[in-house]
Amino acid sequence: MGPVVRTVLGDVPASELGVCDAHDHLFLRSPRLPGQELDDADAAGEELRAFRRLGGRAVVQWTPRGMGRRRADLAALASATGVHVVAATGLHQAVHYAPEYLERDRDRLAELFVRDLTEGPVRAGLVKVAGGFHGLDAHARHVMAAAAQAHHATGAAVAVHLELGTGAAEVLDLLCGELGVPPGRVVLGHLGRFPDVRVHLRAAREGAFLAFDGPSRAHHATDWRLFDALTALAEAGHADRVLLGGDTTTAAARAAAGGPGMSYLLRGIWPALAEELGEDFARRVFVANPARAFAADWPVRNSAGGAVG
Repeated sequence: MGPVVRTVLGDVPASELGVCDAHDHLFLRSPRLPGQELDDADAAGEELRAFRRLGGRAVVQWTPRGMGRRRADLAALASATGVHVVAATGLHQAVHYAPEYLERDRDRLAELFVRDLTEGPVRAGLVKVAGGFHGLDAHARHVMAAAAQAHHATGAAVAVHLELGTGAAEVLDLLCGELGVPPGRVVLGHLGRFPDVRVHLRAAREGAFLAFDGPSRAHHATDWRLFDALTALAEAGHADRVLLGGDTTTAAARAAAGGPGMSYLLRGIWPALAEELGEDFARRVFVANPARAFAADWPVRNSAGGAVG
């Protein structure tokens, strides 16, 4: 069958993933965002339907454990809308959790991630982790070590929240250097928030995928630099490393509330990309690259939960 993308409704051949929003949230809850929860299933469904009407076929939800990811609702929405939805396991920064939630050793944490990825009716398809501002604290290193174990057990991609787009080099040094995760299995998020082309080019040269955010009320200050960054990557021969996502983190960012919504990726960004950098570049970013970034040769599980082969 070859590499497949693990969605909430089952495995999909990478070649059939289709047009993909590579970084978004349908549900999200955090004490850091009081009153801004994404917890309305009807609103999430409308976002997916609007995205599909414009040709969207897949959404990768980066909401990790303990932040209201609502996997059963994700499966119901995917079934109702016909959009492939990829869920996440992993953990965000420590500030998003009560202290007791974080009291797990590395092996236990890795075991939980692997279970999310391989067991149950609704399985995750990637591991989400997070760095800090221009560095990695003890929690980040702990979670990334567990994520690396989960990757080695399953092949799952590791998607990284870079705080304000910083710390890419430190993340790659840890994940790929010390922990042995191949760079091509690492997706670096929020790079548009730190528009240092030198950082982007280094990460691309090392083989990581680079995820840029679409416009959002929450982080629009560097939106105008997006095309500068993408042009620099394309001209340096790294078009195959680029991903784009809406990263909708609050209800106000949804189209129904006056925000751009995930559909803006196809309504606004795709046409502009095609005009500026060519239709082939746009199709790579929205179709070919996500299919490679999130696909894996997943291990087969036996009835006792062990890996076969």
